[in-house]
Amino acid sequence: MPHCETLPNGLRIVTVPCEAESVAVGLFIASGSRHETARTAGISHFIEHMLFKGTPTRKPIDISRAIEGRGGMFNAMTGEESTCYYAHLPREYLAEAVDILTDMYLHASIPADEFDREKQVIIEELRMYADEPDSVAMENLQRSLFPKSQLGASVGGTPDSLAPMRPTDLRRYIRGHYLPSNTIAVIAGDFDPGAAVALVRAALGGIRRASAARPRTDRALAGRPVAWVSAERDINQTQLALGYRTFGIRDPRKYAATVMDAILGRGMSSRLFQEVREKRGLSYDIGSRMQFFGDAGMFTVTAGLDPAKADRALATVDRELARIRERSVSAVELRRTRDFLVGNFRLGHERVTNKMFFYGQTMLAFGRLVMPEEQVEGIRAVTSADVKAVAGAILRDSARSLSWVIPRAKRA
Repeated sequence: MPHCETLPNGLRIVTVPCEAESVAVGLFIASGSRHETARTAGISHFIEHMLFKGTPTRKPIDISRAIEGRGGMFNAMTGEESTCYYAHLPREYLAEAVDILTDMYLHASIPADEFDREKQVIIEELRMYADEPDSVAMENLQRSLFPKSQLGASVGGTPDSLAPMRPTDLRRYIRGHYLPSNTIAVIAGDFDPGAAVALVRAALGGIRRASAARPRTDRALAGRPVAWVSAERDINQTQLALGYRTFGIRDPRKYAATVMDAILGRGMSSRLFQEVREKRGLSYDIGSRMQFFGDAGMFTVTAGLDPAKADRALATVDRELARIRERSVSAVELRRTRDFLVGNFRLGHERVTNKMFFYGQTMLAFGRLVMPEEQVEGIRAVTSADVKAVAGAILRDSARSLSWVIPRAKRA
């Protein structure tokens, strides 16, 4: 069974032993773009990059070779409310994985030359996303849904916010956010739980840092969403991103919202895929996503469209949204959707990396161990009435925003 142990300094260690040939180790830190200000926008993502740039005892190439040289995988990700560093290795290399990750977490050098180079790399990353119409549509949509919150800001920041940053800014931010009470270590796979806890305790248990500063708690749902936003690019296809701002992950309606999302836009059997693509040929790819944050969430529909068919496609999407809001889902469709979600979760949960992410993310969100059975039972319990009620609560004009990226007008 999964187990959580809290060290005296507040750091939590979650062990998830299971039959496997490998082990996944992750450090989850409650520090993301939402904890920033307009001045520090992008600093969490910048820190993520810099932790791979060496420590006093390891050069950057030493870090990558130590993981990849053993056939493993090594990566990190920054989101709105957290940052995660993780490694996936054959099971006999658990000690090496813990040693490397904790060395990065504690002793990142942030050398000036690497800092300047990586800043340019991140700016190029931002430019790359600016050239991708689907990324532009989604970024503009999220900004429109959360106009008065850092939830609407780009995780990567902007060239203007990154330009004045110095290594001392990153070190100061790490000292204020990379704290034991803000950190969860998760280990999943084939290992001895007692030995694994001892490894993490030896590396991180002696940290005596001040308690985590009170996190910035801007009001995610303050201000009405911007109804409509558009951008032009040198493209041939129109990109649509339609979204609704909604409740957060601790709301019990999240299970019904997840089922609603799956009915509408998850997979080739979904209503939107069938109606927009299969029956009318209005889009090659269309889908939906339900995403939750601590105190807010967003339901989104995205599609790439022929500009001449964009209005017809949007009208079709709106008809499907109205249908799920106004008519009860049949017992057959509801059962099929619940089976899809439960089966998808169970199959994914066989992977040790998925287990690691599940326990790390739910521990950050709820402050406790969430068992897989709780997720499955929550989905299984959703009724047709629940789906209709949550659709009525989410799919409201006052919570809606529409983002277009359209072909640039040709000048004569």
